[in-house]
Order: sequence, then C-alpha cells, then structure tokens
Amino acid sequence: MKKYYPLLSHSPLFTGIGPGDFDTMLHCLGASLRSYPKGQTVYFEGDTVTEIGLVVSGRLHLVKDDVWGNTSIVTEIAPPEMFGEAVVCGGTSRVPVSVIAKEDSVILFIDYKRIVTTCSSACAFHAKLIRNMIRILAQKNILMSTKMEHITQRSTKEKLLSYLMEQARQAGSRTFDIPYNRQELADYLSVERSALSAEMSKLKADGVIDYKKNHFEIRREGA
Repeated sequence: MKKYYPLLSHSPLFTGIGPGDFDTMLHCLGASLRSYPKGQTVYFEGDTVTEIGLVVSGRLHLVKDDVWGNTSIVTEIAPPEMFGEAVVCGGTSRVPVSVIAKEDSVILFIDYKRIVTTCSSACAFHAKLIRNMIRILAQKNILMSTKMEHITQRSTKEKLLSYLMEQARQAGSRTFDIPYNRQELADYLSVERSALSAEMSKLKADGVIDYKKNHFEIRREGA
C-alpha cells in the first residue's frame, strides 16, 4: 500500500491531506487494494456497489451496451482518477455501466459511508474528504456535459471536430494525444468506426487535421 502514497497525494480526493496521515486515514476508511488483469470486468452493469474505486495502476474503461449489443465507451479512468462515486453518493447503488480493465490494473476501494461519516475518533481529515468529494462530483458533472456536447452534434464530422477541439483546449496546444484508439474513439463518440475513419481521412486531406495513431494536430478550423 505504501508504495502508492506518492500517487495518492495527487488524487483530488486527498487534496489537503498530508502523506503522513495516510496510514491512519486509510485504516479508518477500511481501504483495500485489488488487482485486475487486462480485459477483466470490475463491475457489470447493474451490479450493486457500496465502494468508491480509485485507480492506482493501469487504466479502466466505463462502457455501456445497448439492446442491439453495440458498445459505447463512456469514459476512460486513469491514475489517480475515481469511479463509482456518483452511484454511491446518489443512493442508487447499482452501476449504470460496466467497468473493464483496459490494462492490468490495481484499484484502491474505499467504503463510501466511511468517507462521509465521521468516526468515533473524530479524524481531522473527514471534513476535507467530504469537501473534496463534493468538488469531484461537480467537476465530473461538467465533464459529462462536455461529452454530451460532442455526441449530440449532427454528423460524425461535427462530433469528431467537437471532441478534438476540446482536447486541444485541454492540452493548451494544437498538438496533443488522445487516450483512445480508433475503435475506442468511435465507441466514445457513438459512431461507426468506418464512418469515423472516412471523416478523419477527409479532414487530413483537406489540411484541417493531421494525425499518427493517437497523436493529433489541429492545423486549421474545419468548415
């Protein structure tokens, strides 16, 4: 557990909490580590959960399947990001998506009730954890709103450009890397891979974008 303390110190959940408090805090929270090989499902859609997961190694995909078997990637979770907090905070207890290990992954699980309930020892970090949790939920709500802006665009081209421009803004540069391969990006934008590849090729030929694998450059605004 201790080897992950430097990473945990950068987690938004533990903002304002010193590494010297981690031993006491994690014991109080009943935190535990679990490992998942690449491709293993952490949670299936509809599973009941009471814990928040914090990725300390590897990467996860949150995916949603429709009634026809089509898969859509909701988002990717990388260290030191969390998942499950909206479900347990909202009191629904059942996850609306499946959580799958994209790579060999290690996850720190924490019982949500232990975060928001002050223990008998009145640990000083509880108030900070609650404030941090509220901030995280607000920020993730903004991120989901941003994704909705992408996938509600009318065409595959508009969805792609909306996503790439947002990635450029986040990177603060016209050149940037995205976390998805072609199929994953198609799933994230809820489009067919063939249609996505065709639009990417057209935009590259028109000098709007350039790319190699997951590295992109915005060369000019697309019409």
